[in-house]
Amino acid sequence: MPLNGTPNMLKAALARSELQIGLWSSLCSPLVAEVLAGAGFDWVLIDSEHAPNDLSQIVAQLQVFAAYPTESVVRIPVADATVIKRYLDAGARSLLVPFVEDRTMAEAVVSATRYPPHGIRGVSVSHRGNRFGRVTTYLNDAEESLCVIVQLETKKALANIDEITAVDGIDAVFIGPSDLAADFGHLGNAGHPEVQDAIASAIARCQEHGRTIGILAPVADDARRYIAQGATLVAVGSDLGLLVRGSDALVEAFRGAAERSAAA
Repeated sequence: MPLNGTPNMLKAALARSELQIGLWSSLCSPLVAEVLAGAGFDWVLIDSEHAPNDLSQIVAQLQVFAAYPTESVVRIPVADATVIKRYLDAGARSLLVPFVEDRTMAEAVVSATRYPPHGIRGVSVSHRGNRFGRVTTYLNDAEESLCVIVQLETKKALANIDEITAVDGIDAVFIGPSDLAADFGHLGNAGHPEVQDAIASAIARCQEHGRTIGILAPVADDARRYIAQGATLVAVGSDLGLLVRGSDALVEAFRGAAERSAAA
């Protein structure tokens, strides 16, 4: 039985190569999670790599998303077996694992999500992931609900994309444009033609192999272009970005009105 009583619809949709629209969440708040969960996104990414989310905060947000059809994906801070074990035991069932560069790393990630003899995940008989021991079949069928997404953020990772996508147990690969741009020598410029050509090539290669690829694209035109190219797991914005842009625009609108009034 899945943790929240429903199948992992994101995992199923990715297997069918269906477009899944998501949002990045970095504000570390269950209230923000509740607002986002009701918006209708297919998935929301809870970030614990570049946001100050600790595991207890992650659990609080997972509890919110469990009441909604939006799938919560957790980006863990590092591709480490112990970290993966802790997040799975805490109830995360869809993981984005950063900085995976080759087949060996991808295989290690999958192994960390599987119990022996198929992997190395440590065994606890009572944790939030198995409803504190009430899901008695969890040890045998946990992987059926787990969605494993690996993030490719370097030239080396893209060069190895064919072998990474061939690893059994990887549900999708995910491009990190900002880190990729930095590795190409274009720090802060993910729109550079060299970076964009590399992303387009990666998407095309995944399509050739019938594998799912995702990307973070907070600029609408970028998101539409990646979708047209074949990306199917697309984050089209972030809670932080929405708050910054919305608050800046509101202040500017009323500051401008005040200035016009004073001038009159």
